[in-house]
Order: sequence, then C-alpha cells, then structure tokens
Amino acid sequence: MSISHIDGPLALGSGDEGRVRPGGVFARPTTSSGWRSWVTTVDHKKIAIMYGTAAAVFFLIGGIEAILIRLQLAQPNGKLLSADLYNQVYTMHGTTMIFLVVMPLGAAFMNYLLPLQIGARDVAFPRLNALSFWTFLGGGIVLNSAWLLGGGADGGWFMYAPNSGVTFSPTHGIDLWVMGLLITGISSLVGAANLVTTVLNMRAPGMTLFKMPVFTWMSLVTQMLLLFALPVITAALFLLLFDRLFGATFFDVSSGADPLLWEHLFWIFGHPEVYIMILPAFGVVSQIIPVFARKPIFGYPFMVFSGIAIGFMGWGVWAHHMFASGIGPVSVAAFSVSTMFIAVPTGVKILNWMATMWGGKLKFTSPMMYSIGLVTMFTIGGLSGVSHSVAPADTQQTDTYYIVAHFHYVLFGGALFGFIGGLYFWWPKVFGYFLNDKVGKINFWILLVGFNLTFGPMHVLGLQGMPRRTYSYNDGYGFNVWNAVATVGVLVIFVSFCVFAWNIVHSYRVAKRKAKGGKLTAPADPWDGRDLEWMVPSPTPAHNFDVIPTVHSLDEFWHRKYAEGEDGRLVRVAATEDVVQKGDATDVHLPSPSYWPIVLSAGLPFIGWGLIYSLWLCVVGGILVVAALYGWVMEPSTDPAAGHDHDDHPEPTDPSGDAAEAPTDASGEAAPTEEAALVD
Repeated sequence: MSISHIDGPLALGSGDEGRVRPGGVFARPTTSSGWRSWVTTVDHKKIAIMYGTAAAVFFLIGGIEAILIRLQLAQPNGKLLSADLYNQVYTMHGTTMIFLVVMPLGAAFMNYLLPLQIGARDVAFPRLNALSFWTFLGGGIVLNSAWLLGGGADGGWFMYAPNSGVTFSPTHGIDLWVMGLLITGISSLVGAANLVTTVLNMRAPGMTLFKMPVFTWMSLVTQMLLLFALPVITAALFLLLFDRLFGATFFDVSSGADPLLWEHLFWIFGHPEVYIMILPAFGVVSQIIPVFARKPIFGYPFMVFSGIAIGFMGWGVWAHHMFASGIGPVSVAAFSVSTMFIAVPTGVKILNWMATMWGGKLKFTSPMMYSIGLVTMFTIGGLSGVSHSVAPADTQQTDTYYIVAHFHYVLFGGALFGFIGGLYFWWPKVFGYFLNDKVGKINFWILLVGFNLTFGPMHVLGLQGMPRRTYSYNDGYGFNVWNAVATVGVLVIFVSFCVFAWNIVHSYRVAKRKAKGGKLTAPADPWDGRDLEWMVPSPTPAHNFDVIPTVHSLDEFWHRKYAEGEDGRLVRVAATEDVVQKGDATDVHLPSPSYWPIVLSAGLPFIGWGLIYSLWLCVVGGILVVAALYGWVMEPSTDPAAGHDHDDHPEPTDPSGDAAEAPTDASGEAAPTEEAALVD
C-alpha cells in the first residue's frame, strides 16, 4: 500500500460503494501496544529491534559454546567435553555466530537505518520485512533444536564432505543444521530483495545515489552480495540434504562423486559471506568517525567505490580456502594473486578512516573508541589474511590456530566492534535514552583486553603447529601457556558483555527516573550528526518523517545547520531545534499490521522437522504455509477502521527547499516515487 500524507478524510470513489472488505480472520489487526503489536508489526523499526534482540539471545548461546571450547582446551588432555561433544559445540558455535549473530546484527542496523537515511517512511514491502525476521527466527530455532533432539551438528561449521555424510555422522544434527540454514536463507534472500528495492526506489526527492550516506551504500552492496551468494549455498545444502535423507550420492566418493564439489560451492558463497558480515560494520564506523572527528568522511567516492570493488572482487578469491586440497598450481597461483589484490580496496577504507581522523577535533566517546577499535583490530586481521595469499605459508597455516586467530580478528575485531559502537551511537535514537558513556569506555577497554588475550595467542599457537578442530592436546608440545592465556581472555570477554548488559539496565533505570511523564525522550541530534536519521525526534516516531525532506547534498542534515563563511570557516546557520522535525504529525498513513508473516514463517520449521522425523509434521507445516499465503492475498490492503482505501495524494513538499532533482536509479533514470514503490 502507499504511504501518503492525508489532508482530510478520503471519500470512496465511484464504483467503490458496493465493495465489501474482507473481515473476520482476514481483517488487519488493530492492536497498537503490548506484545501482540510486536507479533503483527510491519514497522521496520520494531522489526530491527527484534532482529537485534534475537541476535543477542543467540550470542548468549554462542558465547556459552565458546566458553566451553576454551575451558576444554585450558590445559592438556582436557576432560570437560568428549571428542564427539566438542565437535558438536565448535560446529554450533561457528554456525551460530556467523548466521545467527553477526548477520542478523547487520540486518538490525540496516532495517532501522536505511529508510531513515534515505528519507523514507518504511521499506518497500513491509509484510515481506516481517516475514524475513520471523523466518530467520524459525531457522535459528530449527538449528538449535538439535540440542534437544539428539545432539548438535558435528561436521564443522563448513560441513566438509564426506564427513557430513550419514556414514560419519548418523545422527540428525547435520540434518537440522541443513534445514536451519535453508530457512534462514529464505529470510536473507527475501530481506535482500526488499532492501535493494527500498534503496533504489524510495529515496527522498533530490537524493541521488552519490548523496547517500556510506552506510547506505555498504548496505546496498551487502544486499546485492546476498542476492547472488545465497542461491549457491542453497544449491549445496539441497545436494547435502538429498544425500542424507533420500540416498543420493552427490558427495559419495564410492559412487564416483567428488567431495571437492562441496568445498567449491561452500566457499563460492563463503568468501562473499565474509564481506556480507563486515561491510555493514564498515558502514557503521563510516558514520561514526566523521561525527566525532568533526569532518566529512575523507574521499567519499573512494569509500563508495572501494566497497563496490570489495563486493566484486570477493567472488574471485574463494579457492584460497582450498590451497591444501590439491586444486593444482595454476589455480593456486591465480587465487594467490586475487587474494593480494582484494587487500587494496580494504586498505583504501582504512586509510580514508585515518585521514578523516587526521587533523579533526576528535572526541573520544564510546562509539568513537569502538570505531577506532574496529580500524586497529581489523587491520591486524587483514594483515594476517594477506599472509594467506602466499600459498606455501597458507598451506602450512590452513589447519592451525593461526586461521582461528585471523578470522576472529576480522569478524569479532571487525564486525562486532563496529556493531557495538553503532549500538552506543544510535541507542538514544532507537530507545530515547543514552547508555552511560563512562561505563561504555570501561566496557570497551575490558573487551579490547579480553579480545586480544583470547585471540592474539592463537597466532603463536598456530605458528607452533597446534591444529584447530582438535578437542585435546598432549603436554610437552609448548601449547600449555598460550591456551591458558586464551581461556582467561574469553572469561574477560564474558565480563565485558556483563558490563554492557548492566549498562543497558542501569542507564534505563536512571533515564526512567529522570523522564518527565514517564516517557523516555533523548535529544533528536545528540551528537551533532550529519545524516537524515538525526532530523527526527528520539525515539523515532512511527511515521519517521512529518514531511519527506528534499535533499540537496551529501550530509544533508549537517548542511542545514552549518555553512562555510567568507573566510572558509564553518558557520552555524540554524539551530538544531529549527531543523529537526517535531514528530507530531497525525495524518500520515502507514502500512497496517498483519498476522500472516508469522503464520507463514511458523509453517517452515514444521516442514523441516517433518522431512527428518515424520511427514505428518510436513502436512501441518504445509497447511500453515498455504493458509498464510491465502490470508496474505485476501487480507485488505489497509486497516478497514482507517476509513479509506489506497491513497493517491502526493507528499507535501519540504518547506526547506527549492525544487530538487528527482532521485535516480542505478541507470540514471528517474526512480519511482515512494507512493509507487511501497505496495505492501
């Protein structure tokens, strides 16, 4: 349905008088508060909060698994976990952290911020957005239900054949792993199509592609990567599923199959997946650093094109994960060179962040410290990654703890540091109160120390020859001290996240005591921000913008507050309260809630469990899916109580400005208006 500004009640046009709207079970829900409003919401902001909350729960599960791994390896010949249970724990830890923590954290930021940063009131397809979240949650539940149904997957998060076959893993752990990832893949694919459509079609008037914030650009590249990478892993998962459940032989060597087929399919997806996880975090720090350096991002076009280059080049480096698999010297040489080349656009980003900070009026707030943490920790991870472009070194390191250190410096030191900085930065915008900055800085230093204590020693362990994926080691190999240090480090990390959780609760209680009338409200622009999300009140109102802004330049909100004086110095031209919208519009038509996304998503886990255990469960799941699709089609496009049909009234123009150029799509043609794009 369209989102439009309504100047008054709309009368039904000719021919609509006799039209009867579906009612009963097909009526749109009307609850606007309480838990039911969250279950049926299609609001991108609430969906983003649910993504973040679910990721936090899965992070707790994955964190417990990480602590168990480190306690097992704290000393030689550990007895805490058996070999089989250790394989399950480290497989589920890796899968959980990648697919159920880092990816949905990125989705949380993208869902909340993209419509705000491009001047839209919601995403292009609100019901699909809700479907994406509930499907992700269903996939995560299926994946972790293995712990209650006989044990987790035990073939490693990469699930190499033939170890993933029934011969070597006869339990259903891997079956549930496959089902869980297939369902979460549906979520990511639907979400990617939705967000790409939103960015290309729903930008505010005047916002051309190169007036979009860097975060929006990195999110767009991420979603494009998902659109092309997910079909590859989906094909691989279906082949594995048919091998395990229906007796196929796609990876059975005795039947003439080649297990390297799985490795190629997995890593063709897997290396773009690294950038799917890290690029949103790059976008986050690209928003934070300019704000606290009091400078625009250095080399904006280079930041954008380097992100695009990373997206393209990420498809050409997958086989550096396979140098030890016997792919041949020509392939090894080609992928060694491509691995060296992909370091260039990544280096461009690091240099641009440093140049942005250079000469700036730096303010070391919690968000800024986490952003600097990303730059430094990711640089260390990037340098260890470049060493893998040297094939002889990579061949020696590939099955050692050196690799474990590398990818944790990239994904934990990179993605998670960036996302935590983003939480401190946008928390008042989302929830209406600040996290305590002093506690945030303590949180940062504890996490930084714990992180380096945990993963720094793994470089040494790897170079000493300690193999990864092993549940025990003998005394006398020289591994004792560094494993003990790493175990202490993971406990320090645990303490740091306890501090973060305490900061959330404590800051909320303090803000609640100070709140007038019990409602939490933070300043709309607490950091003197640069982009459109700071133009609306905090917390963000349901309709986002009272009036869709007209964009004239990059960093539009900043330029409404500041201008360059005759002497070249920055001059304040408007007070923040004069630029920020009031958030009190009452005549804005928003997408109506819907029951059907959660109903449809609920059917998918039953189908997954049914294929493994009983086809009757498939029948239950199929009924839910078919009923949800029918309800989705039949429910009215708006809440009948709203008293109007589709609105075709245009948005009022932004009083700030002159006529601005219309937004364009990637080809340079005029993009469809928001009214034409939002059809859900």
